[in-house]
Amino acid sequence: VQLQAYGGGLVQAGGSLRLSCAASGSIASINVMGWYRQAPGKQRELVATITSGRSTNYADSVKGRFTISRDNAKNTVYLQMNSLKPEDTAVYFCTYNNPMRGTYWGQGTLVTVSS
Repeated sequence: VQLQAYGGGLVQAGGSLRLSCAASGSIASINVMGWYRQAPGKQRELVATITSGRSTNYADSVKGRFTISRDNAKNTVYLQMNSLKPEDTAVYFCTYNNPMRGTYWGQGTLVTVSS
């Protein structure tokens, strides 16, 4: 499975960005896709996940500001990020989890939020 993420960039605090990540290869019908992030000097952390049945899970720090969604026909996951804060600055990684084969990671896309 290969993951290609798009949409990172520089935005001012309070602004919005939308990340996209397309999965290709051997995609299982039942899977979980998601986003993690890693800020400079910090550990990688969960941002949000969504199952193929569209059940979602969010980190407390992004609840109410970020929305994860997916298009199963395109094997693509999205992360709409609103009301961005400087502390959201990080490299964002998309993930694909197959219960039988484990987790695959994308290459990461940088999001920088200026104050």
